[in-house]
Amino acid sequence: MSKELIIRSNASAVDFALLRDGKLIELHKEVDNNKFSVGDIFLAKIKKPVSGLNAAFVNVGYEKDAFLHYHDLGPKVSTLLKFIKGVSTGKVKDFSPKKFPLEPEIDKDGSILDAIKANQSILVQIIKEPISTKGPRISSELSFAGRYLVLVPFSDRISISQKIGSREEKNRLKRLVQSIRPKGFGVIVRTVAEGKKVAELDKDLQNLFDRWTGMCKKIRHADHPTKVLSEMNRASSILRDVFDDSFTGIHVDDQTMLTEVKDYLDQIAPDKKSIAKYYNADLPIFEKFGVDRQIKTSFGRTVSMSRGAYLIIEHTEALHVIDVNSGNRSNKAKNQEDTALEVNMIAATEIALQLRLRDMGGIIVVDFIDMVKPQNRKKLFDHLRKEMESDRAKHKVLPPSKIGLIQMTRQRVRPEMDIKTKEKNPNLNGEVEAPIVLIDKISGELEKIVTNKKHAGKGITLHLHPFIAAYVTKGFPSIRSKWYFEHKKWVKIIPRDAYTYLHYRFFDNKKRVIHV
Repeated sequence: MSKELIIRSNASAVDFALLRDGKLIELHKEVDNNKFSVGDIFLAKIKKPVSGLNAAFVNVGYEKDAFLHYHDLGPKVSTLLKFIKGVSTGKVKDFSPKKFPLEPEIDKDGSILDAIKANQSILVQIIKEPISTKGPRISSELSFAGRYLVLVPFSDRISISQKIGSREEKNRLKRLVQSIRPKGFGVIVRTVAEGKKVAELDKDLQNLFDRWTGMCKKIRHADHPTKVLSEMNRASSILRDVFDDSFTGIHVDDQTMLTEVKDYLDQIAPDKKSIAKYYNADLPIFEKFGVDRQIKTSFGRTVSMSRGAYLIIEHTEALHVIDVNSGNRSNKAKNQEDTALEVNMIAATEIALQLRLRDMGGIIVVDFIDMVKPQNRKKLFDHLRKEMESDRAKHKVLPPSKIGLIQMTRQRVRPEMDIKTKEKNPNLNGEVEAPIVLIDKISGELEKIVTNKKHAGKGITLHLHPFIAAYVTKGFPSIRSKWYFEHKKWVKIIPRDAYTYLHYRFFDNKKRVIHV
């Protein structure tokens, strides 16, 4: 199994595509104007505690106030509030919590009115980005995530990832972390720490402590609300969570982003630094690695599977519904039960992939094909749970109900990846416009370009929808050949899966758009 990370950068956003053996398994987008990312920490002001909700609304600078539930305060919130007040007034100058006196922990079943008050300053961390009409969900139980460890201030607890199976390894890691843990901090040991040496863990821990110290320095003169700590750039945070020894390539089409990636790889895996490479070719990076084509085929309402089977994915305000269909599938199964089991097993694998790919969250209901035998239902349930094990989002899968439905919940911390796969009919009259009409327009623009002295002697590339590209290049003489005979200029044609039917662009030899 090999993994590749493909990073496409443009002026307004950066797209990250994670491929496993060439198949798209995760897609992320970082938008430049996203000021409320998961992990960001704000110095904010409490606006209004509401006893009926046992929660408070907090001003973090978003158009809708952030929501802070009592259970997200954390048991050490009284200590945190006192610490923030001391740092803001300059009374606390040593930012290490080791000497800071701890306040009593709040009651886990207490009231929000007893814990916090209106207009208090508080440090909060984004745990769920703004989605639809809702503001951010926040927590005052802060954590600082590194490659191997997570640092938790005002705690003395050491927790080891449950995914580390060996008891001996858990004990080894606990001893190592206990010897290097700064006083006043708790530590969570991540799964990727398995087998790592103390020097690597100590370096990661020191980086996290430096982030805590840097954040505290900003609090003294900060206004309300102010972001006092940003989550690391998206490329580094994705690598932090998914990078392992199976990575064979990281391809980036932007030099600045490549430098960021290499700098981070130099910290976490210096021997793998060489797999990060700059992509510089006429064909766009997502086209080269087949990402655009997979996006088009994976994000529709209907998702095709092998031999005619398919999924129907419906989205409602309250939940997601997935219907499994066998379609015109034909196989050598002896009976309907065996066919249903085979299709359901394939569908379970695809559903686990789709949940990650679309980042679907909330309540999800799956209507598998009915099966009579209890052992087949259990086999399907166990298979789905196994396929979901690689999902980094928190989730819970319930056993099949009496009517064959499987219900699950999946953590949603940012808006779902929503990509439109349908295009409007380019002709308002309901008839298909002849491609030659578009070609006439392109030919006119090409004539203006070749007669412009600025483009004399330079190459010209034309990006088109694959259907239109085929129309231009096929046949003899092709339309492109006619352009060559007429203008003595060979036009390079690049089919683009991401383009709509009537979308086209001319580029010069430096990959800049030619405006006519």
